[in-house]
Amino acid sequence: MANHKSAIKRARQSEEQRVRNRSRKTRMKNVIRDLEEVIGGKSPEKAAEELKKAVSVIAKTASQGVVHKNTASRKISRLTRGVNAL
Repeated sequence: MANHKSAIKRARQSEEQRVRNRSRKTRMKNVIRDLEEVIGGKSPEKAAEELKKAVSVIAKTASQGVVHKNTASRKISRLTRGVNAL
């Protein structure tokens, strides 16, 4: 464990950030999973609606620095292709 005052603070900040990032990443994964279920259900209208929500969450997660912007872009692209295939 950290001994210096600054190292203790940094450890505390890192832990808070880890928990925050974890919840954001989980939210992103859940939105993606929901959209993939809708795509499997073959409902284009509902899929388009879910895609809009998913794109928003994924882009926000990337802008917060939780995932890389290229990773977010790739996920958005693949989900959009799936919806367009319907």
